[in-house]
Amino acid sequence: MAKKLVIIDTDCGIDDAQAIMMALAAPNIQVLGVTCVFGNADIDNVCQNVLRVLSVCEREQIPVFRGARGPLVGANKPHSDHFGTDGLGDVIKDKDPQWEKKIQREHAVDAMIRLVSEHQNQVSLVALGPLTNLALAVRLDPDFPQKLKDLYIMGGNMEGKGNVTLCAEFNFLIDVESAYIVLEEFLCPTFIATWEYSCRNALPWEFFEELINQDAPAARFMKMITSKCWAYSKETMRNKRDIYFGPGFVSYDAYAMAACIDSSLVTERIECPVRVELQGSIARGMMALDRTNELKKSHSVFVLTKCDIDKFSQLLMASLRQPCNK
Repeated sequence: MAKKLVIIDTDCGIDDAQAIMMALAAPNIQVLGVTCVFGNADIDNVCQNVLRVLSVCEREQIPVFRGARGPLVGANKPHSDHFGTDGLGDVIKDKDPQWEKKIQREHAVDAMIRLVSEHQNQVSLVALGPLTNLALAVRLDPDFPQKLKDLYIMGGNMEGKGNVTLCAEFNFLIDVESAYIVLEEFLCPTFIATWEYSCRNALPWEFFEELINQDAPAARFMKMITSKCWAYSKETMRNKRDIYFGPGFVSYDAYAMAACIDSSLVTERIECPVRVELQGSIARGMMALDRTNELKKSHSVFVLTKCDIDKFSQLLMASLRQPCNK
């Protein structure tokens, strides 16, 4: 059976690393390339993080491309320390001095356009970070979205609950204009795994312990990079998430990747137009769902709401049993 062709666009933090490993472990997925964008860390750290993940999984033949260093409009804002200053928990000491030679010379946006043009209507694009590279791609090639098979996004929100500001989620807020452009101009089938979707489908912390204690290189790597990261502290995250969703282990980016790998995993979704709010001191970056057709838009997206937790758990478990032969 032909494999599903995938490009992963990432600001590689710990949950991105988990999502990338999930794609690498899936027998039905062929990763054409990984494009990097600023976000959880600066672009150079993001590139190094991706290379490290591919190395752990013995998939170093997959090309890695360096992309946008900052947002489409305005100054580059300080990066989140949610996953440490380097994006992978600040625990990796033996960094590769030759890493830059392993990054492709072609810019991530050019690579994205080229790969999709070479495989028209066959490529699924999975966007795990700010949407800057995607917005640049449609500006350089207005036909880029219609050449895609589909688009999966981890980002945004559906109830006005934010994880950075009162009403906005990190990936959308860090480059609001790009999020707006993508959700206005990408008319291909689009699936959005929002912050609330991820939190509402959380897993028990006991599962997390079982996940990272498997006897495999990828599991040992994940155990290392989560060992000192406050985002993977049961007590810290229980106190932070109880306000809205209750306690639980949430690997945010893995939810979007899982939907791409196995569409049957998504058991409920909302189909409607959406728009990202550009203005306001409170609502900037918020994604609004238009369930009553007030916007008169011709294009709807699929906002995911429920997933099959058992299937999701199985994908997570398999992702850390690497390297494996494919």
